[in-house]
Amino acid sequence: MTIDIAMITIDTADPRRLADFWTKALDTSIQHDWGDFLVLGPIGGDGGLQLGLQRVDDPTPGKNRMHFDSHVEDRAAEVARLVALGATEVAEHTMPGLTWTVLADPDGNQFCIAQLG
Repeated sequence: MTIDIAMITIDTADPRRLADFWTKALDTSIQHDWGDFLVLGPIGGDGGLQLGLQRVDDPTPGKNRMHFDSHVEDRAAEVARLVALGATEVAEHTMPGLTWTVLADPDGNQFCIAQLG
């Protein structure tokens, strides 16, 4: 038996507000809308990892314990684009062969944009 990760879900007080940010950031669309739970996926719905946005009364305070990383060709340009959409730059890190920027979405959920090299 194997387990495939099909969706990553973010807890939020306002799924619509985060959907506005994440659909633009990831160039996706809302695939399913159940009011308190939205599922974002590739435009056209052709497979791939989905992002769930789930309304919760009490989101976890502090830094999220799990986050996702994205690899891009031009980290600086992508960070600038995401900040223009409403992300906040948290930190930047470099190790041999990899540089990444930690960002936070409008709810404060952290994620990383990395560039190899």
